[in-house]
Amino acid sequence: MPRFNYTVQDNKGETTSGDLEAGDENEAIAALQGKGYFILSVTAERGAHAAAGKASAGSKVGARDLIFFGEQLATLLNGGVPLVRALSLLGEHAQSKALHFALAQVTKDVAGGMALYKALERHPKSFDHLWVSLVQAGEMGGQLPKVLKQISAYAGAQEELKGKIITAMAYPAVLCGISACVLAFFVIKIVPVFADIFTQFGLKLPALTVAIIMVSNLLVHHLATMIVASVVLWFMWSAYASTEPGQVAKWNMIFSVPFFGDFAKNIMVERLLTTLSTLIESGVSILNAISVLEGVFGSNVIFQRLLRSVKNDVASGKSISAAFRRTGVLPPLVTEMMFMGEESGKLPDMLVTLSAFYREQIDQFTRRFTAIIDPILVVGIGGVVGIIVLAVFLPIFKLSTMGGGAGGK
Repeated sequence: MPRFNYTVQDNKGETTSGDLEAGDENEAIAALQGKGYFILSVTAERGAHAAAGKASAGSKVGARDLIFFGEQLATLLNGGVPLVRALSLLGEHAQSKALHFALAQVTKDVAGGMALYKALERHPKSFDHLWVSLVQAGEMGGQLPKVLKQISAYAGAQEELKGKIITAMAYPAVLCGISACVLAFFVIKIVPVFADIFTQFGLKLPALTVAIIMVSNLLVHHLATMIVASVVLWFMWSAYASTEPGQVAKWNMIFSVPFFGDFAKNIMVERLLTTLSTLIESGVSILNAISVLEGVFGSNVIFQRLLRSVKNDVASGKSISAAFRRTGVLPPLVTEMMFMGEESGKLPDMLVTLSAFYREQIDQFTRRFTAIIDPILVVGIGGVVGIIVLAVFLPIFKLSTMGGGAGGK
């Protein structure tokens, strides 16, 4: 019979840890509750159950689950529920297995006297550096419920923004994918049939028809080679993009794309401003906030370099606005308003105003993009289909003309 480690509280609020044998976790919980204990955590020892726990621990917790956890924990703490009991309740009712496992361990650590941020720090796949830093600031400042609300609001805003972007891009991506499949089928299956007919009649084909037939032959006879070459090129590009020069080249290329480059940069600027304002409002020092931002932008080497430079300048005594201005990456509007916020002592408020401005810019882009992409795609795909149909039917018209002339003679 498997053994389970447990941490419980008695009626006097004293915490006790131990282990017991039970058929499964539910049986262990029932046995402890039968003794009048309030259960903080129950975990299986090494074995099949421990292996399942490790699998859960290795999984990443979804953003929605973390948002719900932050909001509920803040509500419970504001309602006077002790931290350990609140963590235990949320862990027991967590929908996510990964979050359930993480909170079981966090509850046990906190019950043993560890600070909450230290307990969260032991689960980096569930709680990132931003979470840990904000919770640390909340604990040290005695404002943990308020900070948890701020974390949830921040994460909710980022998820909402991500959802809008995905929604705006999903329709054109699906439409282009379906259209590409239909066009590929037409070029690979239909065009060769007409090409054989034209060859039998010995027709002199228009240049447009010759070009379409060449594309068709390329796809029919060399499709596998093209796929393999594309995969090899993709892996080569991925390997190069994983290096620092490759990342710089990748992001410079993204930011230089017409129409979409500014949009991508606005997303990064909005994320930087929103995260920085949340950190500062939560009581995190400027230097620590910039260090956390370095982790947030771990996949963007350009912004990482920017933040590294800013951190060095701030550490040497420069103002944050002057440090950002010296990098030349952020727009002048941002650095100027940062300067005004520092002068007036309202830097967090100014950062919130800036982040709201950039969020509105992103919303406007997604709305306009959704509005104009439909006619562009319809005209573009219709034009491609028209060209292919014209290339096929031009020789047919010529053939029918030849047939009509022969009948006249």
